[in-house]
Amino acid sequence: MRLCIVDTKSANFNSVVQALKRLGVKATISADLSVLKQADKLIMPGVGSATAVMKGLLNCSSTEVILQNEQGLKPQGELIDFICNYRQPLLGICLGMQVQAQASEEVPLEGHCKQIATLGLVQGTVHRLHAQDTSTGEMLPLPHMGWNTIQHQDHPLFKGIPQNSYFYFVHSFALDVGANTIATCKYGQDFSAAVARDNFMGVQFHPEKSGTIGAQLLQNFLEL
Repeated sequence: MRLCIVDTKSANFNSVVQALKRLGVKATISADLSVLKQADKLIMPGVGSATAVMKGLLNCSSTEVILQNEQGLKPQGELIDFICNYRQPLLGICLGMQVQAQASEEVPLEGHCKQIATLGLVQGTVHRLHAQDTSTGEMLPLPHMGWNTIQHQDHPLFKGIPQNSYFYFVHSFALDVGANTIATCKYGQDFSAAVARDNFMGVQFHPEKSGTIGAQLLQNFLEL
C-alpha cells in the first residue's frame, strides 16, 4: 500500500508519521502531484488556522487567500483540484478535517471577509466554539484541549471502537453537527468529531496522539 501525507505546510507531520510507523506503515510526505497520484490513500493533517492550511494548499500567501475571499473567488489550484477529485480513501485530521467543509469563520484579524472558502467536500461552515457550561452558564476555556469522549455512528472508521471512547482534541473552531457527521463530541455545544462523504473522511481529534484507541482508528482507515 502506498500512503501519502499531503504537505499542507501547516502540520506536525512527525507525530502522524511515527503513529503510522508503529502500525508498520511508511508514509511519504509530499505536495508533488506526481507523487500523490500514486497513493492508494491520503492523510491530510493541519494545525494553526484554516487560512494557514488553505495557504499551503494554494501555495500562496495569507494575504492572497484573504484577497481571494474578499473578491468572492473560490479556491482554485492544481493541488486543490486533485484533492477534490481524489477517489481513494482520504482522511483529514484536525484542520485537515475542517477545510473539508464549505467555509470557515477562522479569518485573520487583518481580513475584512467574514469567512474563507474551503474545499466544500462536506456540508457546513466551521464556527468558533460556543463553549458555555450549560449548568453554570460560565464560558469554558478555549482552545478545547485535552481528552474528551465521542459518540459515533456505525462507520468503518470506528470499527471495534466503543462508544464514549476518549480522543485527544486541540481546537477553538468546530464544524456543527450536520448531514455528513458520523461522530459527535460535546464541549459547551455538540460539534462534529468526525465526518464522512463517499471516500472523504475527517476527524477533529488527533488519532496520532490518542493512544491505543487512536491507533485503532488509523488501522481502520488503513484497512478501508
